[in-house]
Order: sequence, then C-alpha cells, then structure tokens
Amino acid sequence: MPRAFASGQIAFGLVSIPVKLFSATEASEKISFNMIHKDCGNRVQQQLFCPKDERTISRDEVVKGFEFAKGQYVLFNEEELKTLEEKATQAIEISEFLPKEAIDPIYFAKANYVAPDKGGERAYSLLTKAMEQTGRWALAKYAARGKQYLVILRPLGNGLVMQQLFYPNEIRSMDELDLGDAIVKDNELKMAVQLAEMGAADEFHPENYRDEVADRIRATIQRKIEGEEITSNLVEEPRAQVIDLMEALKASLAKPRAKSGTKSSAAPVRMQTKAEEKRKPAQASARKVAAKAGSRSR
Repeated sequence: MPRAFASGQIAFGLVSIPVKLFSATEASEKISFNMIHKDCGNRVQQQLFCPKDERTISRDEVVKGFEFAKGQYVLFNEEELKTLEEKATQAIEISEFLPKEAIDPIYFAKANYVAPDKGGERAYSLLTKAMEQTGRWALAKYAARGKQYLVILRPLGNGLVMQQLFYPNEIRSMDELDLGDAIVKDNELKMAVQLAEMGAADEFHPENYRDEVADRIRATIQRKIEGEEITSNLVEEPRAQVIDLMEALKASLAKPRAKSGTKSSAAPVRMQTKAEEKRKPAQASARKVAAKAGSRSR
C-alpha cells in the first residue's frame, strides 16, 4: 500500500474535499552511481572547502547568500530565510476551470496522485466526474514546503492527478531559436501528411515501451556483480545517407511500417542543405585535380 506524503483540502466553491497526496513516480527506478576511492573501495565523502582561507570548514560555519553583483553577496541567517517561505496551508485552492486543450504540455512538471481522505469520497467523485463531463481541468494554487505551486487537477481513470506547472518565467521563449524560413511545397506536405497517417494510432500504449538503456545498465551491473569482465560491444551506426527530401519521403512511404515500440534497423536519412548542394560540385572538382596531380607524380 503506497504511503501518502501529504494531506490537504481541495477548495471547490464552498465545498471542501479532504484529500491525500501520493507520488505518481518511482524514485527507486533511477539508476545512480556513487563516487568510490579506487584504491580502498570506500565511498568518498564531500567536504566544504574555502578557497580564500585554504581550509576545510564545518557546516555550522556556512550561511546562505544571494549574489546581487559579481562576487558580492547579501547574507541570510536561518530565521531570515524562514520569513521568506510561503506559509503551508495544505489547501489546494481552485481558481478557474480551463479547457484541457488550453494548457500546453510544455508547462507540465511533476505529477502526484490525489486520493480522497476519510469523509471526502463523495465530493471527490463529484469533482472528478464534473471535469470529465465538461472536458475541463481545474487550475489551482498549492502552498507546501515553503513554496507556492501553480497546479492543475485533471481526471485520470476514476481518480485525480495534481500536475505541478512551471511558471511562465521558467519557460524559455522559442523566439530565441533560429527556425529558418524554409518554404514547404504542396506535394511534399501531402506526402508528409500521408506518412504521418500511416503511423497514426488512436490510443497511447506506454506498456509497449521500455527504457532499453536502463535495462542494459541493470544487466551489466548484474554481470559485474557476478564477476564477469565487461568489454565494449558498441557497433558503429551506419552513416546517414544524404538524399533529396522528396526521395526521402517516397522511400519512407514505400518502407513497411514497423510495429509500435520496435526500433527500425534502417539508417536515418539526413536532408541535404543548400550549402551542401553548392559544395558538392566544388568538392568533386577538387578530387579530380588531386587525382591528376597524383598520376603525374607517379
């Protein structure tokens, strides 16, 4: 039985729903490596070092500071830091209900499950069904651990998920990127749409996919535990072919469709840029000149 990490109340109009929060992900699934002293096999301890005094210092000599200018800090003690923290109310206060399509997934951060606490089952079920029927998600504020979070409550199955959101200032603008100004031809777009429809699916089946890298790491760790010597077995991937965009689309449409969750063995296709097209004749001419020079020297 999973253990709740927090309890709270969903404020839904004048309705208050007691709930419990559960982590939606498994931290134990993460594979991590520790730093070990190679000579003795013991785990290395990290120490705090002051480069100015050139000595190791203890944690009670450390305070927190904010760098307001290069190399200049304003210092805060523990009491002052506590005054900056948001008071934890444990209330999930719904401010508005939005169409689920209104929130771009780029804002999604950590997700937690929300379950009803004792006495809140009926109101919890009512809120869940109301959001399912309207196709809307609840935007809310939640204060915990000294911070204020912007969250959405969204139905999943018979329950609710509390999805933490990034604030707008935490999202980088896409305007910073150079996306080019390429013109898409109608026949190319038609073939690209056809290719997308060939690989279309009506449902998402995450059970068809696994983290193959993590599986390989776990298997390698087990082999090491059993005393096996590990050698590299990496095979060089075939180099991508530089071909015309239209030819790549035609080849993709002619290729048999792979099943979901399987890796294609074909080499990736890289599109040829205009700059490469201009360089190609010059490179060919240079090779001819080099070949003539070589034959004369012989």
